[in-house]
Amino acid sequence: MSLNSQKISTTTALAFIALGVVFGDIGTSPLYALRETFNPSYGIPLSVEAILGGCSSIFWVLMLVVTLKYMTVILRATNKGEGGIMAMLALASSLVKLDSHQRRIVIILGIIGASLFYGEAVITPAISVLSAVEGLNIGSTGFQPYTLLISVIILVVLFACQRFGTAYIGRYFGVVCSLWFAAIAVIGAWNIIQYPEVLSAFNPYYAFIFLSSHGASSFFVLGSILLAFTGAEALYADVGHFGRTAIRIAWFLVFPALILNYFGQGAFLLHHPAAVNNPFYLACPSFMLYPMIALATLATIIASQAVISGAYSVTWQAIQLHYLPRMQVLHTSDTAMGQIYIPAVNWLLLFAVLVTMLTFGTSEHLAAAYGISVAGTMFISTLLVSFVIRYYWRFSLWLTLCIVIFFALIDGLFLASSSLKIVHGAWFTLVLGLLIFITMMTWKKGRHRVMLRRQAYCSEKLSDFLHLLLKDSPHRVSGTAIFFCQFRDKVPGALIHNLKHNKVLHEHVVFLTLSKENIPRITRSRRWEMTCLEENCYRLIIRFGFKETFNVPKVLADCAHHGYSFLSLPLSYFLSDDRLVIRSRDRNMMLWRKVLFIFLVSIQKNAAEHYHLPSNQVIRLASHIEI
Repeated sequence: MSLNSQKISTTTALAFIALGVVFGDIGTSPLYALRETFNPSYGIPLSVEAILGGCSSIFWVLMLVVTLKYMTVILRATNKGEGGIMAMLALASSLVKLDSHQRRIVIILGIIGASLFYGEAVITPAISVLSAVEGLNIGSTGFQPYTLLISVIILVVLFACQRFGTAYIGRYFGVVCSLWFAAIAVIGAWNIIQYPEVLSAFNPYYAFIFLSSHGASSFFVLGSILLAFTGAEALYADVGHFGRTAIRIAWFLVFPALILNYFGQGAFLLHHPAAVNNPFYLACPSFMLYPMIALATLATIIASQAVISGAYSVTWQAIQLHYLPRMQVLHTSDTAMGQIYIPAVNWLLLFAVLVTMLTFGTSEHLAAAYGISVAGTMFISTLLVSFVIRYYWRFSLWLTLCIVIFFALIDGLFLASSSLKIVHGAWFTLVLGLLIFITMMTWKKGRHRVMLRRQAYCSEKLSDFLHLLLKDSPHRVSGTAIFFCQFRDKVPGALIHNLKHNKVLHEHVVFLTLSKENIPRITRSRRWEMTCLEENCYRLIIRFGFKETFNVPKVLADCAHHGYSFLSLPLSYFLSDDRLVIRSRDRNMMLWRKVLFIFLVSIQKNAAEHYHLPSNQVIRLASHIEI
């Protein structure tokens, strides 16, 4: 097989898998999007023009937001091939690093976007699974008392299975979602053939009339049309796993299926307006109802899995970029680096999803609360990508403004409309996002204050200190000591404490600095850099990307293999174990935020575990730091 043929085959396979992993969320939106667009509470009469206008609005929104914005612009704004709100934050902040004010704006926007993403991660599993299971009520009203219970059981099982990873079932995601998209396309086409007049909805005139001729209701309904493209942000978040080409290929298979189904639902409503309470299932032929309920349930589980995995990825990137404390991260695949499981996030997310589902009760009530987090994240993505367009792609200022203003106006309209849902339940996701935002900002600020205190404590230059120390060298013992240094040119506190209490120096001493880079992964040639100081003392810098695991022993083994044999001996790792103490109140950080920061420090993952250090080779030396 030629290289080009192999590349085409790989891209095709990735596009097939992406059908399940990437498009599960947006692909299950037909379950509820058109139903909510024609919700009687908006007061828009269900006339022929309104039905055509609703279908036309969904078509053109998918064209402008997903096809034009995400497929054409956002998917190009990757950080060394990686996407997602945190990857864009890292890229955008590095582009404006010379301007501290701009950089602060970028950081705050990115953290807000990430916080809102968690709101979407809570609502999506709840509304998706509940919408699928509610189809049972179409076949028999006897299921109605049990739909909520069935949905809860499905989600509990789904979250309980997360620790096993998606390596085994992931291969079936593409198969299930291919069947799903084929089924909704066939059902949609079947209804369109019976009522072909719905094809007039391709005319943007109907969308314009629908969104402009009903007064305030036209503005309110935007919040429901938004439901048609929830999950668009996942297209960008997963670009690192599948690549732009595979995702674009998959989209141009998914897009026709979605339009066929939306138009098919609209065609059915043209002649059966009473079906507006659940047009998706009522438009199905009776013999396909229960198979579609089963297929929809599987598809919504996959959609939920996609957003759950997204929450893990965002959390992992936030930890690596120092916006969240260290947590236990388990890699569930030996071959796929992106397949991770974070127990703390998993159980907190399940708790939030169950509370949300039990509070709202039905998918209709959840739809009233859904959207504001999606619209907020998409609006922030537009603002962040403006820095990429201007400073990375080097577009002219006027062209940058034209692109950003165009998409910001669209996102802004959806965000403004969604904000009207706050009193109907959207406040829940906003409160959740606010709590996460406060946590991330508190961690970032508290960590910065601790680093300033450490820097003040370790103010002496390492080279000067060693020069004086080795003039009258303390007793040197066999072995190699690894001292972790946050500041590569400063004396680590652990060394001072070791000399003070043990009064010895190891035969070989390595001052190790871990450098986090604003790119996803570091090439092997740039992974580490060793410099000899004097008398068997060395400075070692190890670089990691924000999507990599800090496996220090693995890198040290590589160093030993390349001529530094003393790193293959039994090593002693010296860590500074900070004890934080609250000092008098100050204006820079309020007392409650200091208490929150100390709590976060107390529950974060052990540094030795985070760096994969053997526990029997770690020596901790405590020091007190006031904040």
